[in-house]
Amino acid sequence: MRIERIDVFQQDLPFSGGVYRLSGGREYRSFDATFVRITTDDGVEGWGESTPFGSNYVAAHAGGVRAGIAEMAPLLLGADPRHVDRVNERMDDLLTGHNHAKTAIDVACWDAFGRATGLPVCDLLGGPTPGRLPVISSVHVGDPDDMRARVEEHRQRGYRGHSVKVGASEAEGGPKLDAERVAASLADAQPGEYFLVDANGGMSVEHALRFLRLLPPNLDFVLEAPCATWRETVSLRRRTDIPIVLDELGDTDASLISAIADDAADGIGLKIAKNGGLTAGRRHRDLCRAAGLTMSVQDTVGSELSFAAVVHLGQTVPPGLLRCVLDVRGMVSSATGHMEVTIEDGGVRAPRSPGLGVDVDLDQMGEPVLTFA
Repeated sequence: MRIERIDVFQQDLPFSGGVYRLSGGREYRSFDATFVRITTDDGVEGWGESTPFGSNYVAAHAGGVRAGIAEMAPLLLGADPRHVDRVNERMDDLLTGHNHAKTAIDVACWDAFGRATGLPVCDLLGGPTPGRLPVISSVHVGDPDDMRARVEEHRQRGYRGHSVKVGASEAEGGPKLDAERVAASLADAQPGEYFLVDANGGMSVEHALRFLRLLPPNLDFVLEAPCATWRETVSLRRRTDIPIVLDELGDTDASLISAIADDAADGIGLKIAKNGGLTAGRRHRDLCRAAGLTMSVQDTVGSELSFAAVVHLGQTVPPGLLRCVLDVRGMVSSATGHMEVTIEDGGVRAPRSPGLGVDVDLDQMGEPVLTFA
């Protein structure tokens, strides 16, 4: 079984809520998605997706995804997609870094591996855990009352976790506004809900400390990615008893090993595309498990293929360490395929069909923008 052809597709995925706002005044209205289809010499196909969250979130952008794939793809022809570690080693030899570019190829290899063996990807990643995976919302920054209403909207749709964005500039209202946002978002908290307050690296240590001191007492949440640098994050961790979760700073083997060695965090937001795909995600899952770090399995943004990768990896995390998974499909208004999953009782299970379990809409996908054969 060898890779005979690699096709690359592009789609624009509009944000379903109009404008998605992050700390630092960052705004996103649409996301430039890249899809890869690999075809093997015996006719098996595999699909993967990589959709960066704009170009000013982490060191990745959509044009770079496709440029990176173009750099690697000709020299991946002839590789066995079932040998995922070997494929990743070859990609690392061809291109340093650029996790987003490697993700779509890596996930497509796992999809082909599953289709070739007749097994769901979660079976190949170690086997599915029992039960449903709790699903988390993504509540972008805004007026406190509006954020409270959006949390309630997701609660009524069955979500048991909520990722609440913060990081107001001083001109917008600074730490005081962020404290009001969090207090409002948690005002109606229900038993068993999980709240993740996410600054996406947009706070200084000073801002974070002022924000935390302004909060009402006894709010139950974890603080994700408060600061942009490792030094700031470790400094803040030593000065607060609020649990710290890494996201943007925890994207490689080395960064996770450093986090464990430095006791820099209590958990990690494991995003598939940011961390380099399912092969890297499997290693990061095991590093966190060995260290007792909790995990939320997510992606930056994306459509059905990204969500499929999320749920398959999430389904293999021990339930005691998994906090939530993110249904990225709800963030965009354009569907690129179909998968047999539903959110019930606040949770979701990975599909049991072979591979990722996604039927890609070829009419929606259109013609490839790049082909290597």
